[in-house]
Order: sequence, then C-alpha cells, then structure tokens
Amino acid sequence: MLRSPVVWGAGLSIVLGCLSSVVLPPAFIGTIPSVLNYTLPDNSASKQLDSFVELSITTRIILALMVLTILQMIKGVYQRNYDRGQFGLDVMEVPQVKLRWPFNADLIPFDINIMRTGYCGATWEVLVALYGNIFNLRLFEQDLILTVEPEVVKAVLSTEFNNYEKGPDIKGMMFSVLGDGVFNSDGETWKAHRSMSRPYFTRDRMSHFDNFARHADVAISKLLARMAEPNHPAVDFQDLACRFTLDSGTEFLFGRDVHSLDASLPYPHEEPRDDGASFGAAFARAQQHITHRLGLPVLWPWMELFWDRTLEDMKIIHAYVKPILVRQGSKPMKQNETVIRDEIINILVAARDTTAASLTFAVYMLSQNPEIMARLREEIIDRLGTSSIPTPQDLKEMKYMRAFLNETLRLFPPVPANSRAAKKSTVLKVKDKNYFVPSGTRIIWSTLLMHRRKDLWGPDADEFDPNRWLDDRFKKYVMSNPFIFLPFSAGPRICLGQQFAYSEASFFLCRLLQRVESVELAPDSQPKETLPPSEWQNGTGRQVYEKIWPKYHLTLYCNGGLWLRMKEVEHA
Repeated sequence: MLRSPVVWGAGLSIVLGCLSSVVLPPAFIGTIPSVLNYTLPDNSASKQLDSFVELSITTRIILALMVLTILQMIKGVYQRNYDRGQFGLDVMEVPQVKLRWPFNADLIPFDINIMRTGYCGATWEVLVALYGNIFNLRLFEQDLILTVEPEVVKAVLSTEFNNYEKGPDIKGMMFSVLGDGVFNSDGETWKAHRSMSRPYFTRDRMSHFDNFARHADVAISKLLARMAEPNHPAVDFQDLACRFTLDSGTEFLFGRDVHSLDASLPYPHEEPRDDGASFGAAFARAQQHITHRLGLPVLWPWMELFWDRTLEDMKIIHAYVKPILVRQGSKPMKQNETVIRDEIINILVAARDTTAASLTFAVYMLSQNPEIMARLREEIIDRLGTSSIPTPQDLKEMKYMRAFLNETLRLFPPVPANSRAAKKSTVLKVKDKNYFVPSGTRIIWSTLLMHRRKDLWGPDADEFDPNRWLDDRFKKYVMSNPFIFLPFSAGPRICLGQQFAYSEASFFLCRLLQRVESVELAPDSQPKETLPPSEWQNGTGRQVYEKIWPKYHLTLYCNGGLWLRMKEVEHA
C-alpha cells in the first residue's frame, strides 16, 4: 500500500523532541563568535576569533555539533562508568556484539534479508550461537540487550518488575497503531487500562460457553460446506480462525460481534473483498509496519518525518471498530472516544490475533501428526460423543487436550518476542555473573527461541510431542523452572485472558474434531511464494520439519495463510 503524505509524520514528534538538545546548543555556540567579535574591543582576543568568524554560520554549527557530540559521548561514558561503579567490582558488561560495519549497522540488511527469505528467529539463532544466551547488540551506540535466558526474563517481568517499563521509545514506535492502550502504556495509565479490562475476565463470565458454541458452529459449518463443494476446494483455516476469534471476542468483550463470519470464505488464489478481510489485512499490515520500526530503532523516525506508514491502514481499522464505540443505536459512549478506541484495538490484538495464531498452528500440527490427532479425537469422543457441547468441567478433565495446546504454544508462541526498558541503572544476575544494565537499556527476549532450547527442554525440543506435558519431562523441566514456558508472559502484566484463550481454543477443537476425522495441507492452494524454501530441508532446528512458513509481526502467523482440506466423519 502506498504511503500517504501527512503534515505531521509518525516520526516527526520524536525527532523534534531531540532537536532542542541536539541542534539548539551548537546553533547557540555557532553564533557566539559573531557576537563576541561585535562587542569586544580591537585586541588580540578579538583577532583570534577572526579566522573562526570568517567561516559560514552553517560550518560553525556543524563544528559545534561535532564538539557537542563528543562532549555528550564523554558524559555518557562517565555516567555509565559512575553508575556501574556503584554496584561493586564484580559487576561486568554484557558481552557486546562486534560486526564488520561501524555501529553494527550491517545487522540491518542481514536481518531484513532473513525476514524476507529465512526462518523466523534465524537472526537470533546466529547471534546466540556466536555470543551466548545474553549479549548487547549495541546498535548505533544504543545499548540493546538480547537474551533467551529465563533468569533474565524472570527478573524483568516479575522479581524486579518495578525496575523496568515498556519505555518511551517503544511507545513511539507503536503509538500510531496502539495509541495509549494497555499494551503500549506504563505507570498509572497502564494500571487504569488493566483495571478497565479486568472485569471482563471473571470466572463467572468465562464459564458460559454459549458465545463459543454459536460462533464455532457457524465457522465449522462454513468450513464443511466448502469441503462438500465440487472438486473439494481448500479452506484458509487461518482466515477462518481469525474470523471466529474476532466475532466471539468482540461479543464477549463488547456485547456485540462484528459478524465477520457472515461473509463468504475466500477461495484459493483469490483476494477476499469483504469488510472483515479488509480489516484483517489492514491490521496485519499495520503490525508489520511496527515490526519494521522495531528493526530500525534509531533510524525509523527520520524515515517517517512527513509520512506515516500506518495511516491508510489505520483509517480502515478505525472505521471497522467504529460501531463498537456506539451503544444502543446512536448513543455515544461517555468515556473519551480515543481512549476507548485505543483499548479496543489493543484488546483485539489479544482476543483475535493471539488465539487465532494458537488455533492455526494447532490445526497445522494436527495435519502433520495423524496419530496425535487420533488420540485427541479419542479423548474428545470418549468424553462428549459426537454432538455434546463441552462444558468447563469437560475441558478441565481433558488432560491430553491441555497437553496438546501447551505443546503448540511451546513451539509456536503467539507473541514470539517481547521487551522492556530499564528505568534506572541496575544489575542482572545470570547464574554466577552480575551484568550491568545502564539506565534506558532495552532488554529483548525471544520466547520462541527460549521455548526451543534443548538444554531447557531436552534433546527432542524441536519435535512436537504433547506427551512431554504428561510424563516425567514435565516435572524435570517445567516444574523445576516455570519461566522456560511463557506463552502468556508473567508477573503483574501477565495476560488477563489466559484462561479465556485456553477455553476458546479447546472448545473450538472439540467441536471441530467431533465432525472431522482427517486434516491435510493443500500446498496446491498455497500461494507459491509463501511455501517454505526447499533449502530448509538441509538446515537445522525446527525449520527442517516445517511444511508452512511461520512469520511474525506483533504475533506469529502462517505466511500466505494455512490452506487445508478436511474429511468429515461419515456417520452410519
């Protein structure tokens, strides 16, 4: 989609916020010689200024800017060393990445190429192999700590929660999409949003499955109707899952659904045209733009001075959520519309995208593991038969269902990476080392890679095996170190909708497998450019197993959709 020019781009506010401290001092310094030359008497001091005064004002400002930059660097080094000294002699720096280009700038084209052609998380895997489980990327002289170490994540999310925040830099990157919503705020604003959302997720509200039943039956009926058509055209299950979670989520949270399931399902190699599909595509593009900004943390504001890459997509998104802002016909909501809209969009990321991702990769795993699907169907049929609607107690008793979902969330966490910024200089304790973290440093962790570490999960960590949640491996690995499994985050900001997500995914799978006995991929319907590259088969790790192409923006998704064919159970 073409970018639209705007008077005030997404990066302009951030750049202007820096100008006062970057440009004004050297500009002031650059004018001093002219003032002094005018006011000083004709003596040696004045004459010494002549050669400098003869330079143009632009040259003087540039020279002054260079001096100021050097002084700021000296100040930064001094402050860093001073802060580090306050924590004792045993505190050390996090290992720093040293690439070929200045400022480690060569990481950017490498990462862009990986995002376009490689397996998700491949850049991290290369760096972890070279530098270990925690390292400082030091991109453009900005401290950027990357880690796959559970001890670090535990400290940031839980035990030292008050030392970290989302931070103004991340807020700036995401503001044009998420605004001041719960996923993009700190302090009292975050607490207010958290309090606003909490009443929706009471035990009583989540124990009523009528909403799930209604929308799941519509979704599955549309799926099976497609399967019954001549030539058995494939269905994009990812699209179906997004529609199901969008409709059930909006009804659960806002009292009315957006009826995205009313539209016809897309056919292979055809672009869907309905409002729900347009919203979904715009939502995905907006999140992708955020991901691009995250990959260029210092440069992106300059690239969007007079452009906002998300503008056109956000117009579509705002128009789509507008009906939710209105209660009982035309009566406006009492609260500020922008605040409510921000919260709706933030909640939709969780209610729609994350649960849809879980369902999508769960069904993908069923297609690749028929013996696991048979065992899961057996548990469902033994408990429910072929038509009974599951209750909360039924789902609680289905141990293999929970193990199956946990294994899906382990290998394919819906939010594959997250981050926090240090509010003040602090220390991270990792095994026998104390690492210094300067104030403002961003710590980024890859949940996806952490979930696949063989030293944390065993030598079979790349394999999909729900039994690891039922046998001795669960006690050996997870119970002894719970922070190795974080699909819903942890600590005070843990996902409020965790139980809702488990219930929704379990319910849908129960209803689906009551009516379907086999699932297979339809590579003939998958867009060719979204099929996994053949060279993956000669690689290492999880990519060797993949028959689809996992990618991510804010959440994990199947590139090009998940095109499937299913066989309905034949009843006697």
